[in-house]
Order: sequence, then C-alpha cells, then structure tokens
Amino acid sequence: MTTEATESGDGLKELGEHYRSLVDGELVGWDAMRPFRKCLGVGGQGVVYLSERRGVDGFTIPVALKIFSPDRFTSPPEYSAEMARLATVASRVARIQQDHLVDVQNVVSVDGIHVLEMEWIDGYDLRRLLTPDAYGRVREQVTERRWQTINQVVMTEGRQQPRLRPGTAASVIRECLSALSAMHRHGIVHNDIKPSNVMLKRSGNVKIIDIGAAFELENRPPVQPCTPIYAAPEVLEGQPGTPASDLASVGYLLIEMLSGEQPFSGMSFAEMLKSKRSVFDWLPGALPVEEFALTEPLLRLLHGLVDPNPIQRFPSAEEAELDSGGVAEFQRELVQAGVTSEYEAEIRHWIDEVEAEFELRDPSDEVTRDFLPPTRVFNPPSE
Repeated sequence: MTTEATESGDGLKELGEHYRSLVDGELVGWDAMRPFRKCLGVGGQGVVYLSERRGVDGFTIPVALKIFSPDRFTSPPEYSAEMARLATVASRVARIQQDHLVDVQNVVSVDGIHVLEMEWIDGYDLRRLLTPDAYGRVREQVTERRWQTINQVVMTEGRQQPRLRPGTAASVIRECLSALSAMHRHGIVHNDIKPSNVMLKRSGNVKIIDIGAAFELENRPPVQPCTPIYAAPEVLEGQPGTPASDLASVGYLLIEMLSGEQPFSGMSFAEMLKSKRSVFDWLPGALPVEEFALTEPLLRLLHGLVDPNPIQRFPSAEEAELDSGGVAEFQRELVQAGVTSEYEAEIRHWIDEVEAEFELRDPSDEVTRDFLPPTRVFNPPSE
C-alpha cells in the first residue's frame, strides 16, 4: 500500500472518529457571526438590518436582524423583563410555520441587548410600493397595453398615493387574515398591522412581518406599543389589544389600499379617535366612485373589520376570511361580476416591473423612517 493510500485511510479513520464523537455527544456548536449588510428600517423599538448566516464552503443565507433599543425603558430590569416576554412570544411564533407569517429563527442577547433573527423576505413592503414616485416611474417604462392592465387589475391613481384595485387588495388582505388566524389560534395578538409590516414577495405572496409588538393573550405586557393611525379605537383608549383589534387594523389598511389615502393622517389624537368611532358616517365616501358596482360588498366586508364596537366585528380572523361577508365571499362576487384575475401572478409581475423600472431607494437611506407613522405606547388599565 502506498504512503498516499495509507494517509488517506488514516484521514478517513480520523473523520469517522470525529463523526461518532459528534453523534454520541448529542450536542453541536459553532461560532455564529452576523455581519450587517444594510439597514432595512428604523422604528420606535429599534433598528432592523439585513445580515447573513454563514456556513462552510461559501454557504450563506440572508437573514433579518431586529435589534431592540433600551432607550424607551426606565431601567435595565424593565428592558430585560420585556425582552424575556418577547423571547417567549417569538418562540411560539416560530412554531406556527404559516406561509404568510414571517419565520422567526432565533432570539439572542449580546451584552444585554436583545436581537431577533428572522427570515429575510425577498420583496417590498406596501409602504414602499404604494408611492406616487414608484407608480409614475413604472408608467414611463411599460407599454400602453401593460399600463392599462396594471390600472385595471393591480393599481391605479388614488387621492394621495396609488390605490390597489379591489381584487388585488382583497388578495393581499386575505393572506394577512390567514396569517393572523394562525397567530390568534395560538393565543398571540400581532398588535401592529400597518403597510410597512406587510411584505409582498417576488412570488406574489404576502408575508406579515415584525412581531416586536406582539403578545400572548395570557401574558399581556404592562405597556402596549402601537401605531396610532392603524390602532383600534379601544386600544387608543387604553384597552388591551385583542384579536378583534388586529382585525380593525386590517380594516384601516384595506381602506387605505382601496382609497389611496390614509384616512387618519394629520389628525390629532382626539380627532383620530372620534373619526374611528364614527367610521360608518364617512366610510362610503372614502371608497372610489369608480368601484361603485362593488361598494356594497366592500362596505359589508369593512363593517365587519372596523366596527367601533369590537364585539360587532367578525368573531375571528378566520371568519373574516372565509365566512359570510368575508373576503372569500367578496372574491366570489368578483368572479360572478367577471372582473377576477390571477392576482398572485399580477402582483408578481408588478413587483418585477417596479424593481426593473424604478430603483427603490436603498434601505440604508432610512426610507422606512420617513414613511413610518410614529409608534406610541399606551398603558392598559389594570383589571
């Protein structure tokens, strides 16, 4: 036997010993570094970076890291307690594994600062997509025929920003409700549904992201962060968030997508609360006159989402999606009216066109900070 063959045999024997030692040890560990590649967003809870998980032989996979700031807390113990609560929520969300809900992968602490590791989603959030600039740039580049299709099926001009056509908006909302239904079945309230937390993937599918404000129903936080213009009226009044308050947030998001206008933007707190309490008075006028044929089913759906009384909303996200008056019924009415389309494919093409024809500003220029409404913290009354 040659020296080379002997060395090869000895090397395999050594590898085999390493393998058996690893398997028998019932534990494996390795270094885990996460370089920051881009800033994806800045908000009231901290900052989100694009990073990557590195393996051997050039293996890499992108991930998103949310780093939680201690600045809004009054003491280190208060920060640590909230982070421990969040880690418990994250662990439960990680086990849900729902197609339209962000995959949570880990929670770690670095020098006492907590970091949430999540999947990186290949796409864009609604806040970045529904801008006049993105809409106008696409118009400059696509053919007239394609532009007509976009305006008839996907999106068209709205009051202040582009608005989604009802079929596309319903497709987005249905997948949001599917994700929320899974969270609610596991006893978790998302508590911060808004355009910047709804991602459209290149595949045309929707993902709800950012569980930083989520909580377990049986373990509510002492303070409750939310984004006021998308928060249910009872949350603004200091009541704890519930699955029903998540539905109200979905409803406000739907109104914005359909109208091309955030109905509560620029209002004072008192004006906002009054407007949400009187939503049925102004809601019919918020819907575009071009969608008159669909006004009745849209109002029926919206009533079940944004009723000022949470008891009068849909009993659950699942029923908002599937039951009478819900999104599925609205989509069936679209079919009967002959105005349905392959919305998932249309969304996929639209995202490709947005990216190809309009360079969305690099995340590092704090585009998310500019667009995000302020997050506020409300103290639920003690029971």
